[in-house]
Amino acid sequence: MKNPERIISKLVESALRRYSMIAEGDRILVAVSGGKDSTTLAYDLAMKRSWWPDRFEVRAVHIASDFCSCCKKTRLTSLLEEWGIPYESVFVPIIGRLKPGRSMNCYWCSTQRRTELLRYAEANGFNKIALGHHLDDIIETFFMNMMDKAELSTMLPVLKYDLYPVSIIRPLALCEERQIEEFADYKGFRSAACTCPYGASSKRRSVRSRLAAMTGGSSSAKRNIYESMSNISSGYLPVENPLPDSRVRTNRQ
Repeated sequence: MKNPERIISKLVESALRRYSMIAEGDRILVAVSGGKDSTTLAYDLAMKRSWWPDRFEVRAVHIASDFCSCCKKTRLTSLLEEWGIPYESVFVPIIGRLKPGRSMNCYWCSTQRRTELLRYAEANGFNKIALGHHLDDIIETFFMNMMDKAELSTMLPVLKYDLYPVSIIRPLALCEERQIEEFADYKGFRSAACTCPYGASSKRRSVRSRLAAMTGGSSSAKRNIYESMSNISSGYLPVENPLPDSRVRTNRQ
């Protein structure tokens, strides 16, 4: 059996190099939820500090909320201390910020968390925020945006903001969720991972099951979908007629 830690390490290294995620002197803030993905990310970046060619700093922050009572972070705190990662928890009343008549949903939660992460990073001098989204998350978002927004888009491995002096990086972009699960089991922290109480009914879960049926769980099929996003044959995609053709305009009236 292949070593799960070596597999994750190599895939993260490939993503860091392929997308130039880390530069000399970076101050990287890892957003940790207590789940398997962000915990795996924190561990791997902590290990890479000792040999990566560009020197960088890693710290972690947890956005605590007013709805996730399962997130007892004693285990997470001890792991981060063991790995030499300074850690802070910031409380955000995500449900408390809902306007009257509005119900809790994944989009609202992610928006509030992202806003607080950006504010924290900017206030404390971090130039990059590392998120634990993996290859499956990116593919699922791709299909969700097609079905719900009628657009071809997804999470980017590197996202540079125009309004903030902070970039988002996703070092787990080339890691499949099953590989992260195997690694978390191997390191013994998967059982302590937190799961969101709203996740069971999310749109993402529905798309995940459809994707599993479509690919049959094939790793190569999922990776081909991922690679297709940067291998676009625009000549074989339908586009609006860009010519000022009066007949086209007339037909649309």
